[in-house]
Parts: sequence; structure tokens; C-alpha cells
Amino acid sequence: MSTYRYTMPPEWAAHKATWLSWPHKLESWPGKFEPVPFVFAEIAAWLSTSEEVHINVLDDEMARNARELIGADPHAEAVMDRIFFHCIPTNDAWCRDHGPNYVFLQEDERMEKVIVNWEYNAWGGKYEPYDDDNAVPERVGSLQHLQVVSTGMVLEGGAIDVNGKGLLLTTEACLLNPNRNPAMSRHEIEGELLKYLGARKVIWLGDGIAGDDTDGHVDDMSRFVDEITVVTAVEDDPEDENYLPLKENYERLTQCSDLEGRPLQIIRLPMPEPVYFDGERLPASYANFYIANSLVLVPTYRSSRDRIALDLLQGCFPYRKVVGIDCSDLIWGLGAIHCITHEEPLRTY
Repeated sequence: MSTYRYTMPPEWAAHKATWLSWPHKLESWPGKFEPVPFVFAEIAAWLSTSEEVHINVLDDEMARNARELIGADPHAEAVMDRIFFHCIPTNDAWCRDHGPNYVFLQEDERMEKVIVNWEYNAWGGKYEPYDDDNAVPERVGSLQHLQVVSTGMVLEGGAIDVNGKGLLLTTEACLLNPNRNPAMSRHEIEGELLKYLGARKVIWLGDGIAGDDTDGHVDDMSRFVDEITVVTAVEDDPEDENYLPLKENYERLTQCSDLEGRPLQIIRLPMPEPVYFDGERLPASYANFYIANSLVLVPTYRSSRDRIALDLLQGCFPYRKVVGIDCSDLIWGLGAIHCITHEEPLRTY
């Protein structure tokens, strides 16, 4: 009898590429779309110095415009022959949530890279249409001639984080929200995470941060930086609305252990000063960083705490260059760097 096992590598495992979906939906950054493609171009340029960059676009014209912006970016010298464009239509630009979730499937002695195709419903049906976004994993799988394994369960990439050694971080606020999988119990949801992502233990946090329209994605709060270490956002101002939920999540993490019973190492990551636009509190967080092969791209917000966060994360990744990316404009779309990127691991892991 054949035995199957899925394993999702941690983000710091070697990448073949990073995937992006080029921005085009004006309503995602109402009244402030113009600077957004330049931020994407800066991120793509930096990533191309580390690994391949694959970008979903609507058509050839969008690809030409994007290529021109990336090549002209003043912040990083883009490696243009590492950048590839694919005419895969999208409704929006949040590739972390609609992009391909690559895992390795072991069947007996064979190990192959496959795509787990979770359902995507735009964070509980908040933004329609989302049919093209939901189809991205299958279209990428067809492009790459990879097996696509469909689960039928709604799950966004920003809702989970793994350490590659059996631990998975998520939040009750998101995964147990009835706008995702109302017919599934907590136990059933855990079962799917364990089955398809190679997790053996799910660590549940509570509520998300203010301004987050995803109902509490974990990638705005707590992230593995190695197999036993989690950086977690904290707010030191008791009057701030993030103070109590982040305090509770920190306290939960201090009670957690790995599969061998070792306590997790918890590092406190400061929150930036509150960021507002048009009177709306935005989900600005340094935890929304992205780990590439040779880089860690960290969102900054023109805050006095930017340098503290960059230095702290540089200490977590001594063999990668930590680069701050000004996300003061990008965050108006209610997401930052991790929200727009999705890693593709190498075939061997």
C-alpha cells in the first residue's frame, strides 16, 4: 500500500522563485494607486538579486510597463533575466493569499513538488469578483506541469506560518470565522492543516491587529524565524487598541513548545506608531516581512521605530541582508510585503 505525506517548507528554506501578482485594481488603493506599482517594482528588483521572480499580469502591455518600472528602479539593480511574466489574470494583487501553496508530496520513495489548491473567497466574500484569484493555483500548476491537489477548504497563505518541523501558527479570529468554512469544526480544520501542510501541532493565537480586513492574519503578528524561534508583534501603549490582543497572543506563545517539548523562543517585535490614511487605521506591522534566499524585505512606515525593527530582524537573520522597503503607500491597500509575495521552494528539500 502506498503512503503519502505532504510537507510545507518554512519560508527560509531555499527558494526557486518568488511569485507576485502585478497591481491593477484601483479600488484597492482608493485615491492613492499611482505610487503602488513603484513599490512593487522596488520589491521585485530587490528579489531579482536573490532569486527568480515570476509575475502574474493581465496582458503583454502590463508586462512591458512592469518590466520598465522594475528595470528603472533606483533602489536595487534588478537582474532582469531572472524576471518572468505570465499572462495569468487576477482580480487583485495579494499573491500571498491567492497564489500557489507549494508543498512536497512523498509517495513511498518518491518526492515531488505539488501545489495545494485551497479555496479563496476574498477573506469571507468581502471583495467581489474573486474568481480569477481563486483560479491562480490551478493556472500556475498547468503552466508548470505540476500536480494540483484541491482541498475544498478556504485558506489564505497569510493565515498560516510554519517552521518546517511540524509546527503551524494561525489565529482563531481568521480560521474559525464563519465566513471561511462554516460547516467545519475546529478539529476538522486542524485535520486539513495537518494533512496537507505536514504539520503535527497547530498553535492557535487569538485576535488580529487593528485595521486588518482579513479577520486576523497571523503574518501581521507572529512569524517563525527559525525552527524554535517566533518574533511576535507587541504594543507597549496600554491605550492603543492593539495592546490587549497582542499581549494575549504573546502570553499564549510563551506557553508553547515544539514537538520535543522545548519552549519556543519568543522575541518581541515593536509595532510602528499608528498609521492612518483618510482617518482610517491601517494594519501597519513589521511582522509582514518576507524571507528570500539572500534577503529579508521588511516594511517600514516612516516611523521612529523603523530602525529598531530592522536591527532586531537583522539579528534574527545574520546571513541575509535585511532591507527596509517604505510601505507607507502600499499599506493603504491593507497589506504589505508578505501579503504580495509567495515563495516557490526548490525541487529538493
